[in-house]
Amino acid sequence: MENVRQNHIIDEIKPPITQVGVVGWIRTNLFKGWLNSILTLITIYFLWKIVPPLIRWAFIDSLWISSGAECQQIDGACWSIIPANIRFITFGFFPYEQQWRPFAAMGLLVALLFYSRNRNHWKKHLVYAWILGLFLMGLLMKGGLLGLTPVESTQWGGLPLTLLLSVFGLTAAYPLGVVLALGRRSKMPVVKTLCVTYIELIRGVPLISLLFMSSVVFPLFLPEGVNINALIRAQVAIILFTAAYIAEVVRGGLQAIPRGQYEAAESLGLNYYLTMRLIVLPQALKIVIPPSVSILISAFKDTSLVVIIALFDFLKTTKTVLNDPQWMGFSAEAYIFAALIYFLCCFFMSNYSRRLERELETGF
Repeated sequence: MENVRQNHIIDEIKPPITQVGVVGWIRTNLFKGWLNSILTLITIYFLWKIVPPLIRWAFIDSLWISSGAECQQIDGACWSIIPANIRFITFGFFPYEQQWRPFAAMGLLVALLFYSRNRNHWKKHLVYAWILGLFLMGLLMKGGLLGLTPVESTQWGGLPLTLLLSVFGLTAAYPLGVVLALGRRSKMPVVKTLCVTYIELIRGVPLISLLFMSSVVFPLFLPEGVNINALIRAQVAIILFTAAYIAEVVRGGLQAIPRGQYEAAESLGLNYYLTMRLIVLPQALKIVIPPSVSILISAFKDTSLVVIIALFDFLKTTKTVLNDPQWMGFSAEAYIFAALIYFLCCFFMSNYSRRLERELETGF
């Protein structure tokens, strides 16, 4: 009986407040040991020095709707540069009265991406939807049919150009990368040699070199009177460059598949095509989701390099606004806005990859 009473008393004793709750978490994670305590105090000091002035500059002393002259009179941020130039930043030199077309193209792209997020929609009709959607996006941008005024690609710019280069490029680069990865592991010497040569050659040069060659060197080899659009040349360069890196990532996934999987396919009488399509590639592509998304994010940001061939992507149109004397000196606000847009796009891709990993049980 005495033992029962003692156990009951022990059960009623609560742990010290310094070991549980917010206080316990702070003590365990921020002040556990003298080194952690010093690092925490140093971090708090720097945050105290940086955060309040930043909040004051970005919000308290800032202007959101005003002219450039009014912004010159304040010490805070001039966010007015964004709404005053939002159409040029977003659409570049696309004809003003026709800017509903790139806006509709971006809306169609967002709708396709949102619809594709659900794995239940990963059926044959989704492929057709993307093919039709990409065609309609190109039609909206180019025009010339259905009463749409033709617009030269030299007038394309801003966010639609960045998104189209990314989507078209990544859509074409991934299948090409898979084919290159399979070719590099091929038992046919000629195919393997060609794939290895291509991958190592492309990976050995920076993207900016490929864009320069596509813009300056490649036209020199064309017959007289033949000219290929600069946008198409840039798109092909991005596809070829990205595919080489994707090929190596996919090859790593293929090497991770146990030999027993191939032997099981052979025992079932499956040929090479069916073995890859039904057994090997589904497992390999699931394994390489994280590095594949990293390459796709990097490729998305690399589209800003097309500025060297006189294409006005989103970052270039943002920078061009700063050449206006009215808005000179407000580069921080413009680049923060551009960085936010890039971050949101990259965060969407990263967040979707984590969701896909959980659904396919390849990550945590």
